[in-house]
Amino acid sequence: MKKALNLKNQNSGWIEVICGGMFSGKTEELIRRLRRAKIAKLSVVIFKPQLDSRFKKEHIVSHNKTEMESILIKDPTKILKLAINCQVVGIDETQFFDNKIIEVCQKLVKDNKRIIIAGLDKDYQGRPFKPMPQLMAEADYLDKLRAICTRCGNPASYSQRITQDLEKIVLGELDKYEPRCRGCFIEPSEKQP
Repeated sequence: MKKALNLKNQNSGWIEVICGGMFSGKTEELIRRLRRAKIAKLSVVIFKPQLDSRFKKEHIVSHNKTEMESILIKDPTKILKLAINCQVVGIDETQFFDNKIIEVCQKLVKDNKRIIIAGLDKDYQGRPFKPMPQLMAEADYLDKLRAICTRCGNPASYSQRITQDLEKIVLGELDKYEPRCRGCFIEPSEKQP
């Protein structure tokens, strides 16, 4: 006779990652999920990196101008203290945090929190944008969104920088970036001046 396993019904946390190129709807999807969590009467807190100054300081804002109140932080370890009484933690523009964000998410999950992350999976050179690859590997749920290529109309997974800026991080909108498919993406070293 087999002995029955003694399984306990326990709450557990998980990590959801929403990634993709610019203009693919990552922040819009993050806001949609966070609003649904609020409708379900869950306590929600949202964070974004201090570096992201494109729209409003105290809000995450999608390209279609949908917004939610958020907390601006420089050091991702501060999330642990600020999220202590919340069930759902939203983090936008996660690619701008250093690798400490990985450990922060792992600790939040151990505290039975639902973490919803949005961020670019690739930089303007088409290379993995750290810390996103590690967070994608940690994810219990992973959604890769695509924009529409401005050149041919195919699904776009790349963020083509259309300026001569060479810094790794250059904040901008359609004035500095275009969504491109793999076929239309031009590696920065191949750009014509």
